[in-house]
Order: sequence, then C-alpha cells, then structure tokens
Amino acid sequence: MSGSPADGSTAGITGRVTGLVRTLRSHGLRIGPGETVDAAAALEALGLTDRERIREGLAAALLHRESQRAVFDPVFDLYFPAGVGAPGGRDDRGNTPAGAGDADRDALRERLVDALAADDRALIGQLAGEAVDGFGGYGASSPGGDGWSSYQTLSRLRPETLLAHVLAAIRAGSAGADTGRAEFTDRLLADEIRRRIEGFRERVRTEARRRVAERRGTEEIALRAVATTADRVDFLLAGRGHLDELRRAVHPLARKLATRLAARRRRAAHGSIDLRRTLRGSLSTGSVPMRPMLRRRRPARPELVLLCDVSGSVAGFANFTMLLVQALHDQFSKVRVFAFVNRVDEVTDFVAHGSADPAGLGARILGEATVTGWHGSSDYGTSLGEFAERYVDAVGPRSTVFVLGDARTNMRDPNLPALRRIAERARRVYWLNPEGRGQWSTGDSAAYAYAEHVEMHECRNARQLSGVIARLLPV
Repeated sequence: MSGSPADGSTAGITGRVTGLVRTLRSHGLRIGPGETVDAAAALEALGLTDRERIREGLAAALLHRESQRAVFDPVFDLYFPAGVGAPGGRDDRGNTPAGAGDADRDALRERLVDALAADDRALIGQLAGEAVDGFGGYGASSPGGDGWSSYQTLSRLRPETLLAHVLAAIRAGSAGADTGRAEFTDRLLADEIRRRIEGFRERVRTEARRRVAERRGTEEIALRAVATTADRVDFLLAGRGHLDELRRAVHPLARKLATRLAARRRRAAHGSIDLRRTLRGSLSTGSVPMRPMLRRRRPARPELVLLCDVSGSVAGFANFTMLLVQALHDQFSKVRVFAFVNRVDEVTDFVAHGSADPAGLGARILGEATVTGWHGSSDYGTSLGEFAERYVDAVGPRSTVFVLGDARTNMRDPNLPALRRIAERARRVYWLNPEGRGQWSTGDSAAYAYAEHVEMHECRNARQLSGVIARLLPV
C-alpha cells in the first residue's frame, strides 16, 4: 500500500488506524475501544494488498449506520491514500512539461469522455489526478504551489457538460441496436452517465484533499475539509441531502428521547415520604430496618404547543422539530402545532401521527395553510399578536409552549406584550433559536428582547436540538 509510511510497518499502520478513529470521533461518530480493537483485528486478517478490502473491513468494524459512510470514506482516503505525490508527467521541480492551457483542458476532456463511456474506473481515477495537478494548483508557484482546489479544477474542466458527448460515444459503440429499445434505455443511460460523472467529481475532491494533506498534515485536513455528519450541520446551512438524512433519523432519535422521558416520568412519580405508610410497614420488623414509603404521585401527562416559523431557511429547522415532536406524540396528552410567516394557522392535522409526509411537509404547510398575508417575509410581532388573540385558549396551566424561530423581525414591532400574555397562561415557554448566540440581536434580530420574557436556547443543529429537547420536554 502506498502512502507514508510506505513500508507498511506495524507502528505506521497502528498510527493510521488510531488517527482514523480519532478523526471519526471528532466528526461525531461514536467509536469505542471495542470497535477500535475489531478494526485492528480486521486489518490483520485482511492484509495490506487490497485497499478496497481494507476500506470495507474497517467500515464494517467501526460504523453503525450506512449514513456514516459519507464521513468515513473521505477520512479513510486521507489515512490510507491510493498514492503519494504528484501523478506522472511532472519533472523533479514539480512543473508540468506542457503547462495547463486550454489545449490541455480540451485534450483531457476528450480522454475523460472515452473513460466515462467505457466506465474505466482506473483511468477515471488517473484523469482525476491529472486534472487536479494541471488545473487545481493555486499560489505563487501553481500548479503545485500553496495548495490544490477541487472547486477550481472542476470549474475549469466542467465535467457536467460532457453528458451528451459520453452518450454519443456509447451510442456509437452500440450501433445497430434496436431503435425503440435505445429510446427506452436512453433515460436510464443518462442517469448512469450522471452517476459516473459524479464519481469523477468525487475522485477530484479526494485527490485535492490528499495533495493538500501531504503538505499541511493529514489530521488537520481530515478535520477541516471533510463534511461532518448531518446531525452536526447547522440547520441554516443544511442542504437538501442533509435535511433528507435528518428526516430519516427522526424516528430513531424519537425512540431515544421517549426512553429518557419515560425514565424521568418514573422518577417524578415518587413524591415525599408518606409517614403513615412508613410506620405501618415497619411494625412487623420493629422498625429495624425501616423502609421509607413514598407518596404516590399520578401526574397527568402534559400538553405541548408548538409555534413554528416556517419561512426561508428557518423552515428546515421547524420542519425537523415538528416531525420529532410528532414522533413523540404518545408521551403527551395533547399536542397542537401552529405555523406562521406573518399569519398564524393551526397545522396539527398536517403532522398528525401516521399522516405526515416528511419530504413534503414544508411545501404542504406553505401551500394549504394560511401562514402568509400581503407579503412573504416573517413578522413575529403580527404573528404573536394573532396567536394571542385567536388561539390563546390552546395554552393552559398544563401547557408547555415551544416557539421555534430566529426572532428576526424584519425591522417590525416585536410585540413583546403578546409574548408576555402567552407566557402568563402557560406552564412554561421556551424559545428555540437556530442561530448561534453570537448572532442574537444583530441586525433585525430581537432575540435578547424576547429572551427577557421567555427562556431562549440555541439549537443550531440536530445534535444540539435533541439535547435541549431531552432537558426541556415536560414530564
């Protein structure tokens, strides 16, 4: 196996495995000593000759979910690289003989078309290395100067524009095929070509990370340049893929939270010492030993009210929280959900148990519920005022209210009296804010003004949100 140390010594391999585990932990993956020992045993059994076998063996030993591969694979590529240094075609000073002009780009694109049409993965990997070497360098002595950029490489090469050329090359190679069948398979073939192009793009990203890691250190790049798990991505920065993964994680997370709530409820069911029962129970033993008997409490299950801002980037945070609470519905006697942008409407039926469409929840709320008026910008003051007037009966002495939003009022009146009215009726009111605390009350944010009347918590990502929910949900 290539890479440093190139001799594959025991100390070097041990360092790679422990470095891999340490970095995966820093990205939020829970890997204990047992999994680390299993990984070492798997590596000993598999040997060092087949890199892909090592990848799959370590993944099987260290990971618990398939979704963790998105973090594991790029980190593995850094600690167990496919090669070292620059690809062939460079001199001792690290300079490309022919430069990296437009002619070189066009020639590489033509070779890439042939490789993608043949699905030659070895050649695709080689071309990815040449592309980074020729077009990805930046700094005073680029290419090969201060670093390498996959973004710069892909921007110059534009592999996504090769779809038609690859499709034509495949058609030329299968001339004489049945026309009707070809029309039917063209759409499937186009999807396959897109997958191959995305595979090339990922090879370019991997190659750029590897080259930078050789210069700046593997662990530093593994921490900075590898995307973290979805539950650590800020809601306000999460892309579609991260939000899809979070939606899939709702029910496992809800089961964990439900277990914690049940345990808290069992502990809360025990009250103060019942002196009469204690004395009666100790008569048979002459009070030695005396076993304290507690008063039995039978607290009613609490009610939960959600008031959610579903505008803009905050919508992903609100939708995830609504789905999480919907999955926890059995823990409460009543759950009512309200959504707003600048108007408030009840959307409890939209997230009713068993009826919610996780992928289309946000679009359905915006399309069917009355959450906007004469404009599409969020207006907390108007929304809180409307809730206090129309739906205040939903809040009672057993109700815990969660307000979900970034508290950005678009320079409108925050309507603090309406929030105070809600807080006076409720058992508790908590405000969950997806923005970092450092951004509160900056610009048009009224976060600290609201925080003077209700308890506000930072919930930037799913991990932080689950911790806050576990602490604050009433029992």
